[in-house]
Amino acid sequence: MKIVTGLIEINRQGVVRVLAKNLADETVLYIKTKKAHWHVEGADFYDKHKFFELQFKQLDEIMDSVAERIRSIGHYAPATLKSYLNLTHLTESESEKNDSQGFIKELLADHERIIMDLRGHIKSFTDDFHDAGSSDFITSLMITHEKMAWFLRSHLTK
Repeated sequence: MKIVTGLIEINRQGVVRVLAKNLADETVLYIKTKKAHWHVEGADFYDKHKFFELQFKQLDEIMDSVAERIRSIGHYAPATLKSYLNLTHLTESESEKNDSQGFIKELLADHERIIMDLRGHIKSFTDDFHDAGSSDFITSLMITHEKMAWFLRSHLTK
């Protein structure tokens, strides 16, 4: 069925290319946060176990919203681990220690990477792709990641 929303196909494709990479980043960050939830050890185990659970639940909602945005503009979202690993800007973690400070620093760096990537696309979504809706959408995602990063940062010792 033809999509009539005021966006031409070439612009939808441009937006989807960015959103697909974001979905890959969100998925990798979700997995890394899940790992932190499962593997964290130390005197602060229970507190950080619960904290990481809150964060991965937020990321699950984000992943769903990104995939639904892709679908709402007429494309299919990538949905395989192989595609996510090919698209992501993030790297998998291989830390030797399972301490909360290490997990938090790594997760914080990933949130900041996503924030910078999203910020870099806000203007182009409006100016280049003429898609103010997707621009607003990624602005909202960026704000969510800024808050999640703040929460992570607040757990770091100086």
